[in-house]
Amino acid sequence: MLKIGLPIIILLLLLSVGCSSDNAVDDSQSNQVTAVEAKKMIDERKIQVIDVRTPEEFNAGHIPGAKSIPLQEIEQRMDELNKDQAYLLVCRSGSRSLQAQVILEEHGFMNTFNMLEGIAQWPYETVK
Repeated sequence: MLKIGLPIIILLLLLSVGCSSDNAVDDSQSNQVTAVEAKKMIDERKIQVIDVRTPEEFNAGHIPGAKSIPLQEIEQRMDELNKDQAYLLVCRSGSRSLQAQVILEEHGFMNTFNMLEGIAQWPYETVK
C-alpha cells in the first residue's frame, strides 16, 4: 500500500490542487466523461468498467459488469488488465478514479476514461 512512492504522492497532490497549466492534467481532462457519456460508452463500445472503490462500497452497488480493483491495489493488479483495452474508471465521486487513471497512464494504459462525479451521480441501474 505504501509502495506508491513520493513522486506519485506529489503528482496526486498537484492534481487535487488543480494545476490547470500542467499539460499532463490538461491531457487527462480530455478523458473525463459524465455519467451519460459513460453509459453511452458502455452501451456502444467495448469498454471495461473498473470500480476502484473499496470492496464494501462495490458490494453495496455497482455498475453492471464492473470489475472491482480498489485504488490501493491498482498497481499490484495491472497484470489483470490489457493495455489495448479501453477502461472506464469509476469511484464514488470521481477523485479516486482520477488517481487510478493517472497511475494507469503512467504505466502505458492510454485508453482510459474517468467518470466525473462518480457513481454518486449514476442515474442508471446498479447491481449488488
